[in-house]
Amino acid sequence: MLRRSFLVAAAAAIAAPGVAFAQEISLEKALAERVIGKADAPITITEYASLTCPHCARFHKETLPKIKAAYIDTGKAKLVFRDFPFDGLALRAAALARCAPQERYFAVVDTLFQQQETWSRAKDPLAAIGNIGKLAGMSQATVDACFKDTKLLDSIVQIRLDGEKTHGIASTPTFVIGKEKISGAEPFETFDKLLKSLPGGA
Repeated sequence: MLRRSFLVAAAAAIAAPGVAFAQEISLEKALAERVIGKADAPITITEYASLTCPHCARFHKETLPKIKAAYIDTGKAKLVFRDFPFDGLALRAAALARCAPQERYFAVVDTLFQQQETWSRAKDPLAAIGNIGKLAGMSQATVDACFKDTKLLDSIVQIRLDGEKTHGIASTPTFVIGKEKISGAEPFETFDKLLKSLPGGA
């Protein structure tokens, strides 16, 4: 099981050499809970995902839009997204998304999942991730600072460690819904059956 030192070391191994730490990141804003849906929705879906995980990408492409239409947009549920990076590249991608303007966070995450095969296999994956950040309005200085912010990287790893400790998360994607867990990129029907059975889901 990957631990903090391994993940941060892995991220450092793919960092662009000689990049200046040019801009301070607001750790409080970067680490704020990321939620889709109404704050008072009766059902909370907590997703643990790694941005380099192909199963997570498939969920975001195929299943989440259906959950969003049936449950999130109707006010029945909200989705809390929590990082669970399995490698240094996923850690850096998670950091970049959290450095983007908060209102664009999920658009960045969606783009990272939609284009996962492209940026994760690029000759310079960090540059490819950075280009996605620039599309979200981030400057190169912000991108560079984000990749170098060890406090942010450590805090993202801590989100993973907390998920392991609190919910026994061991793979991605994993979803905590009430007292139940769904592991893997299950189809919409699996989520629909569980969500309908919960108060407020029918």
